[in-house]
Amino acid sequence: MLDHALPAPAPKVIAGLRGEWEMVIGMEVHAQVASAAKLFSGASTAFGAEPNSNVSFVDAAMPGMLPVINEFCVAQAVRTGLGLRAVIHPVSAFDRKNYFYPDLPQGYQISQLYQPLVGAGEVMVEMPGGTARRVRIERIHLEQDAGKSIHDMDPARSFVDLNRTGVALMEIVSRPDLRSPEEAAAYLARLRQILRWLGTCDGNMQNGNLRADVNVSVCRPGAWERWQAGDGRALGTRCEIKNMNSLRFIQAAVEFEARRQIALLEDGGTVGQETRLWDPERGETRSMRSKEEAQDYRYFPDPDLLPLELDADWIAAIRDALPELPDARRARFVAAWGLGDYDAQVLTAERAAADYFERVAQGRDGKQAANWVINELFGRLNKEGREIEASPVSADQLGGVIDLVAAGTISGKQAKDLFEILWTEGGEPAAIAAARGMVQLSDAAAIAAAVAAVVAANPGQAARARANPKLAGWFVGQVMKATDGKANPQAVNAAVTAALGL
Repeated sequence: MLDHALPAPAPKVIAGLRGEWEMVIGMEVHAQVASAAKLFSGASTAFGAEPNSNVSFVDAAMPGMLPVINEFCVAQAVRTGLGLRAVIHPVSAFDRKNYFYPDLPQGYQISQLYQPLVGAGEVMVEMPGGTARRVRIERIHLEQDAGKSIHDMDPARSFVDLNRTGVALMEIVSRPDLRSPEEAAAYLARLRQILRWLGTCDGNMQNGNLRADVNVSVCRPGAWERWQAGDGRALGTRCEIKNMNSLRFIQAAVEFEARRQIALLEDGGTVGQETRLWDPERGETRSMRSKEEAQDYRYFPDPDLLPLELDADWIAAIRDALPELPDARRARFVAAWGLGDYDAQVLTAERAAADYFERVAQGRDGKQAANWVINELFGRLNKEGREIEASPVSADQLGGVIDLVAAGTISGKQAKDLFEILWTEGGEPAAIAAARGMVQLSDAAAIAAAVAAVVAANPGQAARARANPKLAGWFVGQVMKATDGKANPQAVNAAVTAALGL
């Protein structure tokens, strides 16, 4: 578990022409709820469907159609809040956010402003050098997504796909606690990891299922601390960079935006609160529109939806069903399996990987299991661009390979050959090893005879090895070659030592 007592990383300081500046960053993360149906209708949320095929009468805002809350989406938001150690509000309510969305037919968005489902929580973000940034979560509210406008299919017309309209989003709003581009990227990566472990969002940034609006401002050193102490005017004016779905682009956009604001302020100008877009081709942010405040949206309680009242036992049941989260599991891997912190961190990056490792390690040496999973399995998966769920080698098969090595039935080299066969052809490890003559030669008499033959054929080399025992390895290599690599290396080493009288 991350310790709150870990020192916080120092903020990034940028040297301007007229003094030093620091960044202040907050995020509004939109996470698509992992649900088969939308927030207020039973329409499918399947990605990649034909345009406008996953649209109900409610989504299309047909006259007389009323929204009906999806209980599972509410449960997923509660599960997320509990996973982020946040307050769950037993009573919450939905509001209408009046804003023109060309791809939201009803002409307003149903969201939660005044009474969100989830209140204050936190995320601990581990940074290099043994430091950790505590990022406070201000709120998590449920809202519906808009559709998608398509502008590049026709030179004179735009098209609208309403498949995403009404899909449930969790908006996770942080306090402005991040102080560098690296922290911003690390926070989003950490949040993504937790959401995926909880099963509340698949975290697919490429499909837009996880995207962030990044708020950036700059201030003189010490201003952030004054703001923390209660000076609400200490921080600079923020600009929002909209719809970021790449960790690399977030870092680049934050860096550019901070330097843009510093240059503007040092030239005697002012930073206007606005929404900006990141242009990856030019490597710069550009203005999109002036930033609206809550009053600009004319929020009012949605008259078609009653307040949500959550039963305490229902919340407790969700809490009891939470999985073991990454920090706790990483600590257990270190304690129970004897792993180093780095290996434990790699194995708990994804829940599926941690589950796979534990199936392999069960009843076996934890360090050996970790080496096979990290080096052989992950290496091959990365090479072929596969997720662990699509691994051709199951945890039971990999465990079988490790068992054969531990029993001395096959050598380490043979084990890698066997892993390759399992990857490409499948099968049962022990049966393949036996059928293909991969069983390691461990017969002491046969190995002694092979060693004796090599020593007798190379008397000069034997004399040199007796004078310098480090040269004995040459005989080991020759015996392995003579036995086509099937001899047990440990047994060969012992036999060489005995034959040379070392």
